[in-house]
Parts: sequence; C-alpha cells; structure tokens
Amino acid sequence: MESSPGALLGEFFARSPDLLFIASADGALLHGSGGLREALGPGADSGTPLADLAHPDDRAALSAAWSALLGSDEPVSFSVRLRDGGGSYRRLTCSARRSSDRSAVLGSLRAEPAAAAVEPAVDKEELKTLRLKARILDGIAEHVDPMTIWALDRDGIYVYHQGKAVAKAGLKPGQHVGHSLLDLYGASMDAAELRKWYDGQVRHGRGEAHGADWDNWLIPLRSEPGGRVDGVLGVSLDVSESRLVEKELRIQLDQIAAQQKVIRDLSTPIIEVWDGVLTLPLVGTVDSMRTAEVMDSLLQQIVEKRASFAILDLTGVEVVDTKVASHLIELITAIRLLGADGIVAGIKPTVAQTMVALGLDLSQLNTQRNLRAALNYAIRTMTRAQGAALAANPAPGKTRAL
Repeated sequence: MESSPGALLGEFFARSPDLLFIASADGALLHGSGGLREALGPGADSGTPLADLAHPDDRAALSAAWSALLGSDEPVSFSVRLRDGGGSYRRLTCSARRSSDRSAVLGSLRAEPAAAAVEPAVDKEELKTLRLKARILDGIAEHVDPMTIWALDRDGIYVYHQGKAVAKAGLKPGQHVGHSLLDLYGASMDAAELRKWYDGQVRHGRGEAHGADWDNWLIPLRSEPGGRVDGVLGVSLDVSESRLVEKELRIQLDQIAAQQKVIRDLSTPIIEVWDGVLTLPLVGTVDSMRTAEVMDSLLQQIVEKRASFAILDLTGVEVVDTKVASHLIELITAIRLLGADGIVAGIKPTVAQTMVALGLDLSQLNTQRNLRAALNYAIRTMTRAQGAALAANPAPGKTRAL
C-alpha cells in the first residue's frame, strides 16, 4: 500500500538530515527536521523562540534580519550563532522566506563554510561519542524529575539551562541562557562568592529560590584534563516535598516525645500527703531512664516544698535491674544531703534480693513494710521533733516544773 503524499512529506521532514524548520511570524519554532533536533537538542522543541537560542550578542542582528524577512517576499539570508544540544554556540547561515499565506516562515540552516574550514578535524568515533553524551544529557534533563541542569561559562553567563524542574520553578527551558547569574541572583550572592565556584572544588549545598528548596551540586568544567576551570556545571534537585515530609515527621516526633513525657509524669506522680511529707509511688517496670527522671523531679520538689521526708513506695514494682537498685540507693543519699529523710516502703521479695545481691551497704537505708507504716513513721518523727523543740524553747510567761 502506497503512502499518501502528505505522509511521505511528513516522513521526509522528520528524517531529513538537513537543518530545516518552520517558524511562526513572531519567530517561534513550529516544526523542526530530524537533523535540526539532533543539532540543537531540546532547543528545537516546538514553541521555542529562535531568539532564545541565539547568542546574546547576535540577538539584535537576528531581530533586524527577521523584520526584513517579514517585510519581503524574497528569500533572505543572514548569519547567526545558535546554541546546540551541548550548550555551545555554532555559527550558521539561515536562509528563509515567508510562506505563501504569509502566516509562517520556511527556512534552513547550514554551517558557514569559513567556520567549517577552520574547525579541526574530528574523528568519527569521537564525534559519535560526543553525540551520545549530548543525547544522554538531554535525556536526563528531559525525563529526570525534579531536576534542573545548568552550566555557566568562565564569566558566569548561563550557556545551558534545562530540566523538568525548570517549569516547576515558573521558568521556560533555556530561559536563563545568555544571562548573568549575578544579574539574576545577585541579591543572594556576590562576585566573590561566584569566583569560589571556579577554584576546582566540587561543592554541595542547599538553598531556596523560586519558592522551592534545592539541593545543589557545583562541578568545575575544564576544556582539557588538568587545565584551567573555564565553566561550572550545576545540578539542582527540587527537595521541597521531601523537606516538607521531614518537617512533618519532626513535628510528629516532637509530639510523641511530649506525649511520652506526660505519660512518664503521670506514671510517677509526686504527692504531698502531709505537711513536709512527699510520697512517690512507683508502678510497673522501673528502668534506668525512668529512675533518673524520678531523681531529678523528686529532689526539685524536696527543695521547693521544704519537705522533711520523701517516701519511695515500691509496692507496685515487681522487678528492677541492678542499675536501678544502685540509683535508688544514690537517690536516698541525695535526699539526705538536702536535709530530708528518705524512706523506702513496700519492697517486694524479688526487689529485695536484687538489692542484696549488689553487695551495697544497706545499713543506712530506712525501710518500712508499706506506705502506711512509712507515713506513721514520718508523722511520729516530726511530732517528737516538734515536742522537743517546744520543750527546749517554752513560751514566755510559763516556767518549767521542778
């Protein structure tokens, strides 16, 4: 079955090795041949203005030549430097004319003979390798999300600016090409900082721009191995979503920590059961971290309440490890250093065995059978102390019986 003339024409245009194009009257590319797309890379995509591909120094001449083209029915030829797929500029001769309905411009590009004559010969394998690298770079820029790949020349001018994250930043592919980095981002960096990028060191950092968070890698570029750095390759990864997830996770962890603190506080309440008598009932498993928190809280309450007795009620504790038993002994010692008396009540047999197995000196440890006995002991002791104080200091007007 023979193909239609329209299909054959479309295939010819798509497979032609020549640099052919159809552009709108305002200079935006509408269609490009296969040769044009291979030569200019992503820049030959539909909708890209030719002016964006032109060297900054050639844009004024391109605008003038395009205006002359639109005002004439004859073919017009002019020279212009266009950025290729590798980010370099090639001097090309453009021959173009208006379409018959004057709605479009039909044209072709070719390398200038003079420029081609002075270019050094390139080995076919080397050329094949260069084209492969260009396709790899374009493939990464077009399909890896969310990434932006950009490059600067030795003067800090963008020569490449592509990537799927470009659109997410509200920009067009290649929009920065031909512009100075300092002109675009001078508010966040200066010339001295930019010069550091050319010292040959690979850099990695984070920054914020265009309402997004970015992980940035800065890689020095050299024309020859070991030569002077004459450019910088930048790879910027949009990490806004992962940064948001990290922030939410941190908030959740803070909430969990706060909830755990509330639970620990509720599980180890310090109660003032009598004037000058504090009770700390411990329930469940007592580990080293919980014991350390109890020690801090209890000592602080003894000072604030001016307590004379602190009762550690272990009635609800079935098991303690050797470190915890040692901490309890240290806690009783710390209570005495504050001028109070520490009482341990309700020790279970298993807990008692653990404390004895430590080989610690328990002779100074005040223990009571249960909380009631410990409270009676504390009240009796305080009553005797108050009576002794009154006897030693009788009220005025009263005499001691002889």
